[in-house]
Amino acid sequence: MTWLWRWGPVVACMAAIFYESSQTQVPDLPAGLSNHTGHFIAYAILASALLRALAGIRWSGVTLGTAAGAILIASAYGVTDEFHQRFVANRFSGIDDWIADTLGALTAVAVAVAIARSKDLGSRFRTK
Repeated sequence: MTWLWRWGPVVACMAAIFYESSQTQVPDLPAGLSNHTGHFIAYAILASALLRALAGIRWSGVTLGTAAGAILIASAYGVTDEFHQRFVANRFSGIDDWIADTLGALTAVAVAVAIARSKDLGSRFRTK
């Protein structure tokens, strides 16, 4: 397993979020989705990619530790994203956006943990 296969999706998600945050004019989201929904979805995807990488691309690698790590890294990236937006014209940072980021990460990881446990990996679900 190469580094790129494991971590490439994480880097791609982070780059896409950074790129979007660098735009001075943000188009409306499709289907009338709100800004917070966009944050939620973007960070759910990022946290999923982080969990995949931290778990070594194995369902059996989904542990409480890798789950917590994915949530914390995604949430921390949300903080840096909001800070970055302070320096972009016509963009604003807000704690409400960061909360949406963190809730998206938390939700995606919770779903992945539930799937890992339901795949009869419960006996191997470790707390490390």
